[in-house]
This record gives sequence, structure tokens and C-alpha cells, in this order.
Amino acid sequence: MNIIFMGTPDFAVPSLQALLEEGYNVTTVVTQPDRPKGRKRVLTPPPVKVEAEKHGIPVLQPEKLRQADSVELLRQLKPDLIVTAAYGQILPKAVLDLPKHGCINIHASLLPKYRGGAPIHHAVLRGEATTGVTIMYMAVGLDTGDMISRVELPIEDTDTTGSLFEKLSIAGSELLKRTLPDLLAGRIQAVPQNEADAIYSPNIRREDELIDWSRSAVDIWNQVRGLNPFPGAYTLWNGEVMKVWGSANPKGTKSRIFETTPVPGKVLGSSEQGIEVMTGEGTLWLTDIQPAGKKAMPVSEFIRGVQIAPGTILGSVN
Repeated sequence: MNIIFMGTPDFAVPSLQALLEEGYNVTTVVTQPDRPKGRKRVLTPPPVKVEAEKHGIPVLQPEKLRQADSVELLRQLKPDLIVTAAYGQILPKAVLDLPKHGCINIHASLLPKYRGGAPIHHAVLRGEATTGVTIMYMAVGLDTGDMISRVELPIEDTDTTGSLFEKLSIAGSELLKRTLPDLLAGRIQAVPQNEADAIYSPNIRREDELIDWSRSAVDIWNQVRGLNPFPGAYTLWNGEVMKVWGSANPKGTKSRIFETTPVPGKVLGSSEQGIEVMTGEGTLWLTDIQPAGKKAMPVSEFIRGVQIAPGTILGSVN
């Protein structure tokens, strides 16, 4: 049994480890090319490559898997099964047709919800109460294949996209362990996805990061935690970008009554508790921020040296 594993970020590492722990023969790992990272743009290998090299597994890093030479190389490896987890490239049909047991993907959502490249971000951004992992057969379309198995997890109020990445990566690896024996024995009855329920989760764009203070406090709270730790929600203060890394849960709190015409983005005051900002519905307490040119810090630390005056309008250029 020859297995090719395809994955790139930290999310995929536990699934690779699970295959090795269970004694499966992972003959090759395919991952994205090394990329420059950080301010110094140091060429950095993907986490999956680092893990593979620890175990002496050969690593392939094609820039484009669709190229004929990449497909031919995979064909020569004669895989019986291809397992993918957050690989970052769409597999062409020529690759999907190679293994006799098919190509399966460990996807971080409860399909058909949140197909695409940022399922965890979007589940938090939309205020979902639950999420999960689905293992599916891969098809030509984007995350459209038949579903093999799934596991559901709650999204806690304390969760961010970062904490869910960790939880779902472990849940996916455990689900893989439970699923593979039945799959390889031919005992799987895969279920087609309901296209009517499909929701796409495209990669986060710069415009998704900007806080619109006319939205409700709950919506903005979900945005802040949904974009933590990457890429971060932001607003403007004194015409410069200010990242917002944390805010207090506004659910269940009563909306205060303000002036006749509320002004979204208006700062009402600040204290050790945070910076209270008016939204389109209720107020939101910002607890962790990062002004331009500064490190991220709790507001309790920020206000020791700087104050954002009450009446300041966040999001305004002036």
C-alpha cells in the first residue's frame, strides 16, 4: 500500500503524523515550494516538509501540479491512495485518476458548507455555533466530492480562527485514523453533497479586514476573532491603520441608549476594561489593539501612555 500525502501548513501536520503512527507506508510527501517569510523575507519550508524530512520521507514541491512532468512523476510513484489536507492546489483529473483507492481530502468544515480556501475563517466570521471536519473523495470541482466521514465540533465564544485551526487539525487526524480501515476494506458508503446547501469560503481579501462600524457589535466581534491570528481586522485611527486583535463578547449585553443620532465608530471612552466604541447596534469594547508602527498590546497597557479621546471617530480618514 503506497500512500502519497499532500499538505502544506501546520493544519496538515497531525494528519501526516497519524498516517505514520498507524503504520501506513507514506512513500512521498507533496507540498508547496518554500516561500519567503517575515520582514527579512527568509526562504522558509512549509511545516509539512519539515515534518516529512524528520521521518526521511522524500518531498516533492512542484510549483504547479497540473504540469505534465509533475503528473508523470506522480504516475511513476504508483500510489494506491492520495491523502490531502490543506495542500493549496487543485488536483487535476489526471492525478485524481491515478490511485485505485482514490484521492481523499481532509476539509475543515461540515460540507457542503464552506467549500474553498478559508473555511475556518468564514465559519467564525458568520457566527456559526458549530463547525467540523469532513473527509471526502476528491472530484474535479472545488470541494464537491462525495462525503466519506465527518466529525462536528462546537465553536466556543472564546474561540478564534487560530484556536479552531488547532482543534480541527487534531480532529481531522483522529477522523482519518478511524476512516481509513473501512475505506481500504471497501466498507465506505460515500454520500453526495447537497448542492443547494453549498456555501463557498474564498480566501480573505483586504476589504474583508476593514471594520465597518455600522454593522452590529456581534458582527464586528465575530470579525475580530475570525481574523485572529491572521490577517487581523483593522480600523483607522488618526488616518492610520490600527489592528484590532481582541474585543469583549457583546452577546447578551443590553444596548445603551445614546444621542438621538448614533455615530458608528464613535469612541465613548476608555479604561482598563478597553475602548468602548459605538456600532450600528450596541457598543463594542476593544481589548487588544496594535496601532501603526507598534506591537500588539492590551488596551490596559496602551492607555498608560496614549489616550483615544472620547468623540474620536474610528474609521475616519481625518
